[in-house]
Amino acid sequence: MKKGLLFMLSLLIGSYWLTASAQDIHISVAKIWDNGMYCAFPSIIKYKNAYYCSFREGEGHVFDKNGKAEGKVRVLKSKDGKKWTSVLLMNKDKYDLRDPKLSITPDGRMMILMGGSIYVDKKFVDCISQVSFSSDGIHFSDPQPVQMTKAAQREKDWLWRMTWDGDTGYVVGYFQPGNGQTNNIHLLKTTDGVHYDQVCDFNITDFPNEATIRILPDKRMMIMVRRDSGDKMGYWGVSAPPYKNWNWTKMGFQLGGPDFLAIDENHIIAGSRSYYISSHAKTSLYSGNIKGDFQEVCTLPSGGDTSYPGLLVVGNELWVCYYSLHETPRASIYLAKMPLNMFLNKK
Repeated sequence: MKKGLLFMLSLLIGSYWLTASAQDIHISVAKIWDNGMYCAFPSIIKYKNAYYCSFREGEGHVFDKNGKAEGKVRVLKSKDGKKWTSVLLMNKDKYDLRDPKLSITPDGRMMILMGGSIYVDKKFVDCISQVSFSSDGIHFSDPQPVQMTKAAQREKDWLWRMTWDGDTGYVVGYFQPGNGQTNNIHLLKTTDGVHYDQVCDFNITDFPNEATIRILPDKRMMIMVRRDSGDKMGYWGVSAPPYKNWNWTKMGFQLGGPDFLAIDENHIIAGSRSYYISSHAKTSLYSGNIKGDFQEVCTLPSGGDTSYPGLLVVGNELWVCYYSLHETPRASIYLAKMPLNMFLNKK
């Protein structure tokens, strides 16, 4: 009896300290979009004194009840990060628009870069990335296909997340095997968001795909790459201009929909799907450095099909948009806010 009471007391004390610890770090999480559809793969940005969040919206993760994959892109707007309203629901006939990522072009327009997948009888047959632009955050151009130089063309190429540096934008494209090609990724550049040229190929094994680029003030480029075969560990790459020669490090954990921000080379904040318990994925945040050495800082309320965080620094806070279905039958969009200094003093 006494042992049982001690066991129960230890559980209560443990629960108290876990709760107190969570309260002490002041993480707030709010569901910002739930309309009964499957909403996923978000991105967040500040543009002209307002905040914008984009994501794919459809009946399911890929297919609707009729077996069609024709996901749409929705964009939300907020003045304060609390009240969000829809300003766009975009579609393109016979295309599944996916992973819409927001950026700001050198001429001051908001740009949406998105995958454009084509399915026939539930079979993936092609991917033609699409772009849309807005000068006011309200009116957006119709999605148009990106254009590649001959050196940059790949079969079924998917351009994933744009990062601008001055007048040049950089993005990683990944492509499916076909016609003798092996799956790999390559670095592309653009000056207008529509036309792309090749920078270099990456010889990374085991199905590399989703990748995020960030650039330090000294122009060193960093890339975080998801891999889905072999040991599935993420890859971390660093290069100086002209970004032809790369140093790669295996990160030691698996990635899913990765994003990261670089405060400086010693303070890098990353977000990804966590596969620590493979049957119960979560959305987690990490602190790291330019060497690719990362440690987990916190896990957000999440579960099931989840993650693809978008990160934004707002004053002394980190904002994280992500999707999850831990509360609803279909995935919803969440926004977490937390102190930035949670990530700045990790060893």
